[in-house]
Amino acid sequence: MKSSFSGFYKLSPQERLAAVVKETGISEEDAKKIAEPSLPVELADKMVENVIGTYTLPMGVALNFIINGKDVIIPMVTEEPSVIAAASNSAKMARMTGGFTTSFTGPIMIAQVQIVDVPAPEFAKSAILQHKEDIRKICNDKDPVLVKFGGGFHDLDVRIIETKAGTMVILHLLVNVGDAMGANAVNSMAEAVAPYVEQITGGKVYLRILSNLATYRLARASAVYKKESLSKTGDPVEGAQIVDKILEAYAFAAADPYRAATHNKGIMNGITAAVIATGNDTRAIESGAHSYAAIKGRYTSLTVWEKDANGDLVGTIEVPMAVGLVGGATKTHPGAQAAVKILGVKTAAELAQIYAAVGLAQNLAAIKALATEGIQRGHMKLHARTVAASVGAEGEVLEEIVKTMIRDKNVNAVYAKELMEKFS
Repeated sequence: MKSSFSGFYKLSPQERLAAVVKETGISEEDAKKIAEPSLPVELADKMVENVIGTYTLPMGVALNFIINGKDVIIPMVTEEPSVIAAASNSAKMARMTGGFTTSFTGPIMIAQVQIVDVPAPEFAKSAILQHKEDIRKICNDKDPVLVKFGGGFHDLDVRIIETKAGTMVILHLLVNVGDAMGANAVNSMAEAVAPYVEQITGGKVYLRILSNLATYRLARASAVYKKESLSKTGDPVEGAQIVDKILEAYAFAAADPYRAATHNKGIMNGITAAVIATGNDTRAIESGAHSYAAIKGRYTSLTVWEKDANGDLVGTIEVPMAVGLVGGATKTHPGAQAAVKILGVKTAAELAQIYAAVGLAQNLAAIKALATEGIQRGHMKLHARTVAASVGAEGEVLEEIVKTMIRDKNVNAVYAKELMEKFS
């Protein structure tokens, strides 16, 4: 399969979908789930409460990605112009050095059990650790199906924390959730062990809930960007200057939480769009990512950018990635099912690594634009199309309005309406 196409953006949506079908081998039936509104109201009514209809967002595909030596076409769902184009352009630059290399630490989720009113916290901690095998059995008995497929209780950890409400003992159950996101599995185990934990600690268990700060479930990606690939003309001298500018931009984000917030939002532009496409939990991924950015006590960049001995730009990202292929919307939403087939993934680990690569690509595109021409130039061109469409412009009239708004550096709905009257 190839993920690099010449002139893909010039094709109609129907032609683009046909090209994706040809490359990925998905069925015509799956293609229909993407081409047409894929979530019937009857199915939506079974997914959430008080359903009155459905809401549709654009699905595009990020191109040019090579991940661990394999071409991947990545479905992305987003309302924001420039996100998909930026990821594709960044991935194209990375192809020169073989694309993205990724890894995954494993599908281990954390369930927290909060124990309060403990008479002797250190003694309670010791008791929990000593009864690890009993706790293992309680957890695994709660989900024999997960155990059958190689998952289940993995380990435990105990922390003593001081809070405004007093000293608390916090039990972390570490659970291998396999190809599931895992929330239901770990929550059920936390509830199952609560009575036993109260018995051996003499305390009272309150909260029993997973943590979205999935520090044992990390996806990593890295890439090398040749300095000449960063220059539009392929000039290595200009490319070297761009490398230095990007490093200055990264240093700003690494040092300043105000900048890091927007820097990481750009990363999540890509990750969240890919997560939505496959029906995974965007809120879990985003909360985990932003928490991880502050895990050392200060909010900072999720990516690291450096210069290698060659003078080329090297980037890495490490981010919690609690995603699954079984259960939830991934298994019920027809469009999400089709997106998974386009990706061609068989495990949640593969899925997590793709998301990490998208985040790194998205970040490079954003900081390169900021460090060179500014973020608005490319973004506003795409935004202008949205504005023109919002006033009812189509075809040649739309293109003329876009061109005029960009030329006049005046992209807004009021001016678009004036131009609509002029060109119609």
